[in-house]
Amino acid sequence: MPERPKILILDDEQDLLELYRDLLSKLPSQPEVFTANSGARALALLNSEKCSLLLTDLNMPGMDGFQVLTIVRRRFPSLRTVVMTSLVDEQIRARAYAMGIDLYLEKPSGQEEVQLFVDCIESLLEREETGGFRGVQSKSLVDLIQLECLSQSSSVLKITNKSVEARIWIQDGDVIDASVGELTGEAAFKVILGWKTGNFEMLAADPKRERTIMSSYQGLLLDTAQAIDESQATEVSAAGEPSVAEGGTASPLGAVSRCKGVEFALSVDIADKSKMDAWGVENPAALAEWTLGLMHKLHALGEKLKAGQLVKVEGMGSQSNLGFLSRPDRELCVGLRRNMSQSEIAASLSEVGTKWVS
Repeated sequence: MPERPKILILDDEQDLLELYRDLLSKLPSQPEVFTANSGARALALLNSEKCSLLLTDLNMPGMDGFQVLTIVRRRFPSLRTVVMTSLVDEQIRARAYAMGIDLYLEKPSGQEEVQLFVDCIESLLEREETGGFRGVQSKSLVDLIQLECLSQSSSVLKITNKSVEARIWIQDGDVIDASVGELTGEAAFKVILGWKTGNFEMLAADPKRERTIMSSYQGLLLDTAQAIDESQATEVSAAGEPSVAEGGTASPLGAVSRCKGVEFALSVDIADKSKMDAWGVENPAALAEWTLGLMHKLHALGEKLKAGQLVKVEGMGSQSNLGFLSRPDRELCVGLRRNMSQSEIAASLSEVGTKWVS
């Protein structure tokens, strides 16, 4: 059975995180959806999980979306990235594409925009990584054009294949012109679609460009799809061997992280705080020290009250909920979604306890 794709959503607005998580969890590909409300936490999760796609806001306090994307490009070059923002600015959009993102979308405000959003994300997840166009994470030109048109964008795709330069003009989601060498229009478009590798750059829209292509982008793509599929099956990409997707290393707390509502987890040795396992934690050392200090005090309180052995502690907060489980040799701290009820927290911690012991 193929592994479920994993999506990480980064946004400082908790309500939006929960909305996006609910929407994307229902996609046909049934992805695992993780959330982060800060850049630091997002990077911690990426170190713990081999994600397929990062969906990020741009305007956030502390580490903004551009800073996160810069780090992601260096640490996880095979990770697909989508910007979801309320910033409507062509310069910002061009800057984001120049950093190598796969898709730039405005935050949806109506049912039609929500449907477009989920369709675009599902389209990204179901695409196999073939070809080699740097700047948009190993997409074919078919993928690039389709994503631009689906998002109703206006832009100019500049593609350089060795010493040959080509351009495709897109206006309000329609392909209106193309050029390569002396060719223009549909003839140029079909030549460009035959390329498998090259360098990609997203330029600002050119609303004054005269329209020479009258066919819909769907028709243009369908006309050449069969030939492209056949050539992809027989030709070797100039980029060489396909890259292995990079992601986080496996964590001993992987089973715990799959329990309902868990957003991060840390297990620490009581005798030696340097011996710890962490999943999705921004600062493991600090959390380990705080967890040991808190649990030591609670153990002491339990002895003073003659309450018996401390096994589990539940806490509810405005940002997130916390749960603690105790064993003779280790303490476990887990962060839980803030919108969980007390009964849901108790049920989740029971499941966590079973996974942690096993």
